[in-house]
Amino acid sequence: MPASPPPLPPVRLPSDAVLARDALAAPLLTRAVRLARWAGPATRVGAGGELVDAQLAEAASVLGLPDDEDGEADASEAWRVAVDTGLVTVRDPEAGAEADEEGTVEPGGMLPLVTGGAPRDVLGLWLDGLETVCADAATPFFDDPEALTGLVGEDGEIDFEALDWDPEAEAEFLDGVLANLYLLTVAEGGSGDAPVPLPALAASMVVPPDDMGEPSDAVLEQVSEVMMRLDDQFRLLEPMGVVEYRPVDEALLGEDAQEPDAGAAGAPDVDDEDVARYGLVRLTPLGLYGIRSRLLESGVDAPAVGDLAERDAAALLTAVAAFPQDAARAETELWLARRAPLAAARELLAGAKGADAAGPLRRLHCQQALALVGADAEPAVREVLDDPELGGLARVWLVERGAPSVPAPPEEMVFWLTVDTIAAQLAADGDLSELTDLIEGLTGRHSGFFEQAWRVDHPATAEVLEAVGRLHRDRRLAKDARKAAFKARSRA
Repeated sequence: MPASPPPLPPVRLPSDAVLARDALAAPLLTRAVRLARWAGPATRVGAGGELVDAQLAEAASVLGLPDDEDGEADASEAWRVAVDTGLVTVRDPEAGAEADEEGTVEPGGMLPLVTGGAPRDVLGLWLDGLETVCADAATPFFDDPEALTGLVGEDGEIDFEALDWDPEAEAEFLDGVLANLYLLTVAEGGSGDAPVPLPALAASMVVPPDDMGEPSDAVLEQVSEVMMRLDDQFRLLEPMGVVEYRPVDEALLGEDAQEPDAGAAGAPDVDDEDVARYGLVRLTPLGLYGIRSRLLESGVDAPAVGDLAERDAAALLTAVAAFPQDAARAETELWLARRAPLAAARELLAGAKGADAAGPLRRLHCQQALALVGADAEPAVREVLDDPELGGLARVWLVERGAPSVPAPPEEMVFWLTVDTIAAQLAADGDLSELTDLIEGLTGRHSGFFEQAWRVDHPATAEVLEAVGRLHRDRRLAKDARKAAFKARSRA
């Protein structure tokens, strides 16, 4: 079976109330609501629910849009959102009516939610509108609609094969773009503050980042083509409040325009303004919420800070081990906010126990969480001073806080804590030089460390000693560590 993809970092989202406010302020949803309130018994629609041509100009006028094709196109898009979200309800012609007879509309059942719905109701309405916009963004634009005349079959359906257009493939492409944009956003801390250069996003759809060396001319051409597709799509998505988008500078679109370097966003000799001319896109908080919702529906694990607030301590400590530092702290603070300090400390300590492979990291994050609890945790910490797994952690915590009367640990506990601490840092996969410094510092505190360490009754003893043998800069001590690792393996 293929390996499971690594979990996405957690996203930090505003409250539902703030997101709902942003949803109602999205220009496209605002226009859809205005059209729904404007529509009445005299409003006529075609067989597909679209406004008839005679009423598009009036709809554009109601919305304050220009009296031209662009204004009517924007009005038509807003009307589609109104229909698809249930802000208006389309009534087809009566049975037996003439083929060219038009349908009518009436206010939809979702319209009252705009002013009277809970934040979740408003967000559900917005998500329905997002589906419509994504479907439109995945549909090619034709400058000359008459060119489609010969491609429509007797059943009224367009021959997509003749168009060389695969609707499912286009939808999957857009989903991939939005998923990559989401990943690039949450990887930077989860709040979406930094925009993503369009060439970098386009390159992520052409070549996996790990395989990208010096891009060939063929790769650059592909990146350029994808950029143009994305430019059209983000122009459609922006009015729904999904993204903030700075389009590609039209001066770069001439015949002699230089193709963008797929790695230009990170090149030190490229000015930020030069990168921006190729387009910048940023997921808004509302966009993060929307794309996360789509990812969750497709079965992707896309956590958000706060998801663990009602889970037990073991689940919290296990999950935050994979989080960036800031997100781990924010998640832990939300978890602590729902509990009394002393009870939380006891639950954290109980959740940190265990001889499984994840145990060392749980204890590391338990220690960090106890630091957030503060002095109120001291009674709970003193209760575990004699615990073989937690006693060393408890002493370290008490000493760091300057607590009085901290008993000296037995030698066995000191060695166990040393192995546990190194095992946690190995699992954390942090900076290699910092890990080496930690290893040398911890093992150097005890003369003859490796003569005793292989006897430590810890499930990671052999693994830790092997790592020390690889990383220790003193060749003699590294050899001693490897010998000790062999003894530990034999003992096991």
